[in-house]
Amino acid sequence: MHHHVAELIASILIVGIALQWVGWRLKIPALILLIAAGFIMGPITGWLKPTEDFGELLQPMVSLSVAVILFEGGLSLQWHEFKKNSRVIYRLVTWSVVITFGTGSLAAHYLLGLSWPVALVFGAIIIVTGPTVIMPLLKQANLRKQPSSLLRWEGIVNDPIGALLVVLIYGYYVLSESDALAINIASGLLISLVVASALGVGVGLLLARAFRQGKVPEYLKSPLILIAVLLVYTLCNRVQSEAGLLATTILGITLANQQLNTLHELKRFKEYVTILLVSSTFIVLTADINPEILQRLGWQSWLLLALVIFVFRPLSIYLSTIGTDINKKDRMLIAWIAPRGIVAAAVAGLFGAELTDKGYEGAELLLPLIFALIILTVVMHGLSIGWVARKLGLASSHPDGVMIVGASSWSTALANELHKNDIPVVLIDTNWDALKAARMNNIPTHYGEVLSERTEEVLELSHITKLLAVTPNEAYNTLICSRFGPELGHRHVYQMGWKADTGRGTNKATEGKLPSQSIRGETLFGEAIYYNDFAQSFKDGWQFESTGLSEQYTLENLTSDKPEATELIAAIDESGNIVFYPWDENLDTQTFKQIISFVPQDNNTKQGDA
Repeated sequence: MHHHVAELIASILIVGIALQWVGWRLKIPALILLIAAGFIMGPITGWLKPTEDFGELLQPMVSLSVAVILFEGGLSLQWHEFKKNSRVIYRLVTWSVVITFGTGSLAAHYLLGLSWPVALVFGAIIIVTGPTVIMPLLKQANLRKQPSSLLRWEGIVNDPIGALLVVLIYGYYVLSESDALAINIASGLLISLVVASALGVGVGLLLARAFRQGKVPEYLKSPLILIAVLLVYTLCNRVQSEAGLLATTILGITLANQQLNTLHELKRFKEYVTILLVSSTFIVLTADINPEILQRLGWQSWLLLALVIFVFRPLSIYLSTIGTDINKKDRMLIAWIAPRGIVAAAVAGLFGAELTDKGYEGAELLLPLIFALIILTVVMHGLSIGWVARKLGLASSHPDGVMIVGASSWSTALANELHKNDIPVVLIDTNWDALKAARMNNIPTHYGEVLSERTEEVLELSHITKLLAVTPNEAYNTLICSRFGPELGHRHVYQMGWKADTGRGTNKATEGKLPSQSIRGETLFGEAIYYNDFAQSFKDGWQFESTGLSEQYTLENLTSDKPEATELIAAIDESGNIVFYPWDENLDTQTFKQIISFVPQDNNTKQGDA
């Protein structure tokens, strides 16, 4: 039996991470693949039967996973985002919640004939738009800051609110003999909010203080935070069931806004853990679904789900944001995107069975309704978020965007050449005058320190996929690549070759004098091309030039026609992706449609689309 469970856990983790990779390669939401895998591993093949295989451990495992996931979501909520959008966020976590809860409960009762306890629980569950689904979708769609921030705050904050409301409604109908439903719910929410805030903020500040004073070694910081999440969750749940979810969310928000030196490393660790938990939990919960329960849904049930998706959600967003400064396009996107996730599934699985055992009318429909809603919203919103965002102009329509750090005459010319080829580009420098030429050419610029927190707050980087660190300071370039490598991918951050002090410019001369490759960026333009030499060539009249390729005029033709001294800079393929030289030997150069090169002054031949 122990071997069987070990095999099950291993298979869940292996399949989960494999499908995350497949989703990344195919550029589709991995959650859709995880749901399909859950059905295949569970009801279709019978390999995984979570309720039987894990028994009483299943619910605690899911609950603790959700707590860690919500904490990691809280780490992404910056206070400056809230201050900038405070009025809209406040409406999304208050009035929108009330409208969704009210309309969903009324429709469930009068349309399906569900008893009031079941209808109210349904209304509370559909409030949640969980971070387990929202966060991967936002990362995939590359949304702009405003809608991305609003969707993050709504999803992460509303998740524990919805779960708490379900607990309080259930407690009133099942455990309480009082007639004062509203008073019980209000008092329960107040107690939960006070306890969760005290524990979340208190433990967060305590950890931050200990880290600043050096009382915790680096190797224990991430494990200590993980233990703190579990401690806060269990302690808060002792006071009020499911209040631990709110407490862990508050703990994450508290730590995210403490300006800790190691926060980026902590975020990465928690992101790795969360990917494992989201992948495995989605498979487990989906595998536990009995397909026969979906057959219980009649046309009234599907009508109710359609109302939730196409009527109640847009209505709640529209009404709750009246009088705010949110623009029409942001409102339209937020009104459409509301996928449900793990918290909705876990709460429905637990309380659906409890309400059925208590004999409440319609309780047997709660679980199939919620799981059908999860599947519908994950598939529809997951597949459409990128397309809708691009149509509304809230996401880049181009697959690649380039951030260039260091404004010199030649880097400005390079940015201009990328701009001409419709590659989104932003030029960053701490010298205002150095950015003047770029501003005159309508190239997006940012005046400031790229490593500062202020830059993260004000700079729109959702469309950025590649970074070129091309300042004269080689060590600073390495620092920039080290900072953005984990975020953009180490293969997508570049810096020019590091020339040794000997000036001989050979690899042997630089051996032992370079920082570790693990913190450096990819070499830009080639091993033997250095900043000073490149800048001097540009000063001597060299220029950037774009040449179109076709079946008749190939890359081989271009390299033979150009002067021998010509340096290849980048290639743009038929999909609009840009690849900087030197490119991978295994890369299919037949897909290249445009080549950007650096040519000597006397090269007056333009090859166009010959």
